[in-house]
Amino acid sequence: MPTTANLDQILKLEVPIVVRLGERRMSLAEVVSLLPGAIIELAKQSEDELDLLVNNKQIATGTAVKVGENFGLRISFIGDAGERIRALGEEARSAEADIHAADLAEAMLAGQV
Repeated sequence: MPTTANLDQILKLEVPIVVRLGERRMSLAEVVSLLPGAIIELAKQSEDELDLLVNNKQIATGTAVKVGENFGLRISFIGDAGERIRALGEEARSAEADIHAADLAEAMLAGQV
């Protein structure tokens, strides 16, 4: 079982998050021919929620909001802590080889952190 010191170390890791507006497939020829000003239509309605990804795994959804001059994401749904920790995958394991994401999630859910 992970120690509190190890858990504290893992929880201090910074991981990149991505907010996915939408996605689509394009041929390589279409991608190569893109120019400034080109518009790529996405198969997602403008009022649909956006996806919050960690390690290319969706952990939440939300709506776009304006925060000052920046964009933000107001989270409307987020998976449980275990799902979020498991989404870290390789980042958590590479930071501390003897701690597995599942063990970390279990310890967090048991209130050991």
